[in-house]
Amino acid sequence: MDRVQAMQVFLRVVESRSFVRAAETLGLPASSVTGIIKRLEKHLQTRLLNRSTRNLSLTPEGERYFYRCREILDLIDDTESSLQGSAERPQGRLRVDMPGGIAHVVILSQLEKFQQRYPDIYLMIGVNDRQVDLVQDGVDCVIRTGNLHDSTLVARRLGELRWITCASPSYLDEKGIPEDLKDLQRHRAVHYFSSTTRRGGELHFMEAGDSVNVPVPGTIAVNETGLYIKLGLDGLGLLQVAEILVADHLRNGELVEVLADMRPAPVPVSLVYPHHRFLSPAMQAFADWTAKLFSNVG
Repeated sequence: MDRVQAMQVFLRVVESRSFVRAAETLGLPASSVTGIIKRLEKHLQTRLLNRSTRNLSLTPEGERYFYRCREILDLIDDTESSLQGSAERPQGRLRVDMPGGIAHVVILSQLEKFQQRYPDIYLMIGVNDRQVDLVQDGVDCVIRTGNLHDSTLVARRLGELRWITCASPSYLDEKGIPEDLKDLQRHRAVHYFSSTTRRGGELHFMEAGDSVNVPVPGTIAVNETGLYIKLGLDGLGLLQVAEILVADHLRNGELVEVLADMRPAPVPVSLVYPHHRFLSPAMQAFADWTAKLFSNVG
């Protein structure tokens, strides 16, 4: 049995959710695809797929095998392409996840330039504000903000983001402009929470060179950056957000910065990937391109 071919067929069956569609895209008879999967399961001595007349799903063993197969085949592709001069013309699939704010403001607005420069890279962009599991979710690399705490991951520093405190003019007309941290007692904030930071009721500042966390009450918490900013625009409270994400709103007066002399420390932005994966030409190209974007972002 050609195990590499078997892995390729298995991945195509899972991705297309059909033996017939997988056979069509591979240019093989459906019976051949079925036979390859049966021989693969016999070789592994475990069932990989649950089959019914209307549904096809992975068993727990099949799910683990699927992600490992994808890593192995990507590694083969990367190895072969690196020997074919792909450093000058990177190619292959690259799955990247990133926070919504960074995706929409920094990355997507420049994506056409990336495609023009690297036409052979198939870029798969996942956008969400939760921290994905790179291995379990089949992600090659992620863009993350903040300090890295997971020792199983490698981080390449891309740049940093300046964070500001701001609010809508209507909110400041109602509550007044805070002049110092004590004034925050009479204010409210829109809270942000995530899977790793469940308590989002504090705002962060620098005062006399020291980092200070100030609890600010609020009536609503969200876990998505776009919605977080919209609630601030609607006058529901103070926001604390990367300046680049609200730069247009600041310029046109929809948001106003407060406590500018107490901005929190800048937050690092990194490209993160697992220790066991080398930096493929495609990932290297994306990392270099993204680092240049962030060199103009603060």
